[in-house]
Amino acid sequence: MLELSINEPDQLVAVAHALSSHTRINIIKLLLQHHNLNIIEIAEMLKIPVSTTAINVKVLEESGLILTELQPASRGAMKVCSRNFDDVRMILNPIAMYKNPNDLYEIEMPIGHFINFEVFPTCGMANLNGMVIPEDDPVSFYHPESKTAEIIWLRQGWIEYRFPKVIPHQAAIKSIEFSLEICSEAPNYNNEWPSDITVWVNGIEIGTWTSPGDFGDHRGKLNPPWWNDSSTQYGILKTWRVDEKRSSVDNEKTSSVSLADLHLEKYPFIGFKIGIKPDALHHGGINLFGRGFGDYAQAIIMKIQYV
Repeated sequence: MLELSINEPDQLVAVAHALSSHTRINIIKLLLQHHNLNIIEIAEMLKIPVSTTAINVKVLEESGLILTELQPASRGAMKVCSRNFDDVRMILNPIAMYKNPNDLYEIEMPIGHFINFEVFPTCGMANLNGMVIPEDDPVSFYHPESKTAEIIWLRQGWIEYRFPKVIPHQAAIKSIEFSLEICSEAPNYNNEWPSDITVWVNGIEIGTWTSPGDFGDHRGKLNPPWWNDSSTQYGILKTWRVDEKRSSVDNEKTSSVSLADLHLEKYPFIGFKIGIKPDALHHGGINLFGRGFGDYAQAIIMKIQYV
């Protein structure tokens, strides 16, 4: 999520200007449906001149709403575009939006610190130095070196974590959210490889997000030098959230499961499980990124808002 404040007027104006055009909004919508497009492809889909497309792409790029990368083409290089954010939050009254930091509990869980799993090939994990376990050997997930994993992949199954719930005894939880970088799992990579990825909290299903693909069209910003260019490179940063009324992914409702359904008071921990349901429409697997792989320097972050 891109957070903007009236106290940073230059960035606020740039983003507001970028969003003030139907053409630029249509470009952003296209990049939601097609994760990566070059300028010519965008122009053809929107039926507008290439010159007009290039001008509008530049505005979006300068605002930070999209990312661009020059890639080799038959004649010189072409600019390939992708979305940078799924949500924009504008804070126009910073004083009203102020929250006491004591009302937020945040903790980051390394992806190798899972407590349970059920995985099926293709599967594996790697860290900054190399492969952690033999590829396609689920039993090796029990190996103690799995704690060092910075990328984990599985075609079917699930993986589960437990987060400590360290908040005041009398605190009332208002929301809980988990953010992580993920994508599908295809042979090598495939930008169009959908996968229905589901999250459970304390054993309760809260929602499914369909990953559009396993992304490898540009090298992950954080990937170690030894990682092969023909493999999965990066994912999308997604946030599952549960509050007093509903569950959502990036603020889009996924179910009516609320905090009351999670029975948070029963346990000193909060269980987080992510996987592919046996009856999923798209069995496209999961790549889960830690701090050392992909485009985002984070593992799995849990945030609890409470009063």
